[in-house]
Amino acid sequence: MILEINPRSVLPPYEQLRQQVHTLVLSGALAEGARLPSIRQLANDLGLATGTVARAYRELEADGVVEPRGRHGTVVSGPPRQPPPPPDLLEAAGRYADQARRSGVGPEDAISALRVAFARARERTT
Repeated sequence: MILEINPRSVLPPYEQLRQQVHTLVLSGALAEGARLPSIRQLANDLGLATGTVARAYRELEADGVVEPRGRHGTVVSGPPRQPPPPPDLLEAAGRYADQARRSGVGPEDAISALRVAFARARERTT
């Protein structure tokens, strides 16, 4: 499992972790029953405070994505409780992600571009 924290992101580190784990679960890269690194290990690997990783894990637990199993660690319990995006939207997002990657744009910049597009769309409809 590869998780990264972007220190320039407007999102706090715990939210970056939460979103990345969500994405890995939805994409199938993290299957049900997969064990996540311990809070201490992940905090050390990413250079974060243990409280930051603990908060991400608590949020993931509240979302129904992971469950703590005491000494056995934290494991993936399934997809988020919220319904996944519709298949046609996932397909369009995949094409957009491919285009962004070909353009040399990372996820943060691609998401920023989507926010701009949504703002422009909202202005056209008001």
